[in-house]
Amino acid sequence: MAKKTKAQVEAQPEADANSEPKPKPDTKTKAADAATEPSHVDWQVLADNPPATPDALHEWIRTNTGIVVARTSLIEGHTPPFAYITHTFFEGRGSLASTDPSMPTDCVVWANRGGGKTLLGALATALDLIFKPGIEIRILAGSLDQSKRMHAHLRRIFADDRAELHALVKKMTETKLTLVNGSSVELLAQSQTSVRGTRVQKLRCDEVDLFTRDIWDAAQLTTRSKNCGNFDVRGSVDCLSTMHNPHGVMHDLVGEARDGGRALFKWGVVDVLESCGDEYTCAGCPLQTECDGKAKLRAPRDAGHISVRDAIDMKRRVALTVWQSEMLCTRPRRSDSVLPEFDFRTHVVHQLPAVISGTWIGGMDFGFRAPTVVLWGVHDDRGVLTIVDERVETGLVLEDHIRAICESKASAAEAWPKLQWLGVDPAGNATNDQTGESSVLRLRKAGLNIKCRRMGVHESLNLLRARLAPAAGGPTLFVHARCKRLIESLERYHYPTDRPEDDTPVKGDGFDHAVDALRYMVQNLDAPYRSVLRRYA
Repeated sequence: MAKKTKAQVEAQPEADANSEPKPKPDTKTKAADAATEPSHVDWQVLADNPPATPDALHEWIRTNTGIVVARTSLIEGHTPPFAYITHTFFEGRGSLASTDPSMPTDCVVWANRGGGKTLLGALATALDLIFKPGIEIRILAGSLDQSKRMHAHLRRIFADDRAELHALVKKMTETKLTLVNGSSVELLAQSQTSVRGTRVQKLRCDEVDLFTRDIWDAAQLTTRSKNCGNFDVRGSVDCLSTMHNPHGVMHDLVGEARDGGRALFKWGVVDVLESCGDEYTCAGCPLQTECDGKAKLRAPRDAGHISVRDAIDMKRRVALTVWQSEMLCTRPRRSDSVLPEFDFRTHVVHQLPAVISGTWIGGMDFGFRAPTVVLWGVHDDRGVLTIVDERVETGLVLEDHIRAICESKASAAEAWPKLQWLGVDPAGNATNDQTGESSVLRLRKAGLNIKCRRMGVHESLNLLRARLAPAAGGPTLFVHARCKRLIESLERYHYPTDRPEDDTPVKGDGFDHAVDALRYMVQNLDAPYRSVLRRYA
């Protein structure tokens, strides 16, 4: 309803003092009608005319929210932040006209600290609420405070200084936002009761790396699909986080995304830099290694939100490992890793020589419910040990593993040369209550040369470290890329994160078995034998 001007108000005649008072209008009803009626028209127009292309979407966001989202990335292999907005708005299809359902709607956003993850999560939520009538969304974060930060961004988008967007709001509280078109978003507490009682179209999870495993698993069953205006919304889960550690939830999700189970969007601080001006020169710039002058070539409307000055200051404050993990997103931070010396880029090989010469040796960690791991390695004349294959199986009896070892068959199509010897867990010498024989004895009966030298965990880990990063010379331990479980275990084997004084590696999360098999191999290869001189009377 249009307000009267000051002149119109002053021109009204004064009420007659003797006249009967007129009944007061129902201001609440009229106010509600005034708010609802124009909003009804507005939301219907918006729902009927959503942005149909990425260009139209980017322009709508810039014009109506004032948010500029970077459309190009500067680091090879990274994606621009706007790619995430496009993905979630168009339900994984790329545009409104596309009908290709092959792209997974579940997605993972791996981005740097301060990279705009929380803001973009709020923006994606706002777009869903505005253009998809009746959609229901929940926000779940590593803490309730983190959820409130995303909700605060969302409330600012619908603030009263943006009249057209604010007119769409039916009710807005500290934990919930409802629009007049029936769409709504609400914060969830990180509890089993809160998560398990949820059935919505979209779940947005912020700082996923801080989630507990049980809450994360429960959250996967909270979504359902629904037709919302012009959009067939598929139930989906958005995961946004920095990867803080190599043994957290985020590491698993990135692995799933690389296997095609989720769409992956990844950017670092350089990708969200503002357009670099003439006040900075590339020569001598602390960001030269990462940026290489690319920030000067990007148009301001396609650039990001972090100033060059801030990025330079942040880099100067932290160690290189922190910068690489928290700001460049090149690898997770490994402060709790048992073997931080292992580096995928250094120690993983993708090809073997046409003719492999050396001594073929193996390592084995026993299991049944937990996996049994057998490793095949070759030790050459230079002293270099290369792990060429692995066998990881659960629920099989020892005879099955003996057969595979004797046939030298692992994951490769062809059999490897016969092992000269196999290093195993010394605990395998214990007699089995059912068979009356030890595992070591049964292996030896099959004709295998078994070595089972006793050694402490810390001592044998030091032997691995000495091969991965020797004090002098290059590494003498490499792993072929086909050994996926061993590589993952070397990266994710860790100490307790909540007990920094505890130097005993964590067991029970599955990352110890392959490393143990490698330890048994190396401790029987490298540890010097002790010679004892006795005098006889």
